[in-house]
Amino acid sequence: MRQENIPEIKGILRRHFLEIPKVINKVSGIRIFGKIIKSLIFTTDVAIVRNINADAIIAVYPFTPQPIITQAVITAADIPVFSGVGGGLTSSKNRVLNLALHAEFQGAIGVVVNAPTTNNVITALTKKIDIPVVVTVVSEKEDVQSKIDAGAIILNISASNKTPFVIDQIRKKLPDVAVIATGGPDEQTIMDTINAGANAITWTPPTTAQLFKSIMEKYRVELPNKN
Repeated sequence: MRQENIPEIKGILRRHFLEIPKVINKVSGIRIFGKIIKSLIFTTDVAIVRNINADAIIAVYPFTPQPIITQAVITAADIPVFSGVGGGLTSSKNRVLNLALHAEFQGAIGVVVNAPTTNNVITALTKKIDIPVVVTVVSEKEDVQSKIDAGAIILNISASNKTPFVIDQIRKKLPDVAVIATGGPDEQTIMDTINAGANAITWTPPTTAQLFKSIMEKYRVELPNKN
């Protein structure tokens, strides 16, 4: 007899953790090395990484990628990690290849390159590593087909409020390509992104500072007045 309800088990001290918006579970997911990934969190904060129920982490950041950051996130994580390896600010082909190889050796499930990454670098990556190359797409004007031809396995659509539109344009030409996309600020924008054709959703969690603010406000209310 099939059971509809999934038993849920929580520890006493770990009840306070972040949960992704449940609407994300409506996506199809992407199966990578046998693991189905529907939700990804956009963070390099290891405290967040250890206290969230997402399926994977997308560890990209606005600085030159450094192996020690990749190592720290992968070491802390108990879920798969997609590691940013540059391609924008870090445009050197050899450096991008070395960063990608290091990420694979550390256990990353995929590497993410920035939108300006050339097709030559994408091709070189696919020959160098045996994990998926994820290419970031920021506009409907990009030549996505050439990136696929160069060896990109997954598209990471990050086009702000135009993300659903960009996905829709890509789906008209590439109905079967794997798509990760930013979901936006609320459940409606996430649903719009899913309906446009995203296979997996990236969600940006609140920062530790934001979380601390709500906790501290709660403490101030609950502490007894000793005056």
